[in-house]
Amino acid sequence: MKSTATILTPNARRYMIQLCKHFAHKVPATFGGREGEIVFDLGTVGLRAAPLTLMLWAKAAEAGGLERLEQVVERHLKRFAFREPEITFDWRRAPAVQAPPL
Repeated sequence: MKSTATILTPNARRYMIQLCKHFAHKVPATFGGREGEIVFDLGTVGLRAAPLTLMLWAKAAEAGGLERLEQVVERHLKRFAFREPEITFDWRRAPAVQAPPL
């Protein structure tokens, strides 16, 4: 399962780095240039910073894990972006792909 969200902020790169550094103390996290990735037990979160947006994607094997990843990222980013209370998250789930009948 996969979901994506795009956050409007002029501080995208700063938040991406801050989030990756924060989680790097507990789980594998990498960043460089304008992209980052955090690997949790539940799944993976990717980040891409542009001048005015932070694009996020979350991927997990199960719906519950995906929802948990979304919540963790959202909660931490809101804490880092406390000076931007208008930041909103509109997670978009990719449609589930079903295998064709045999």
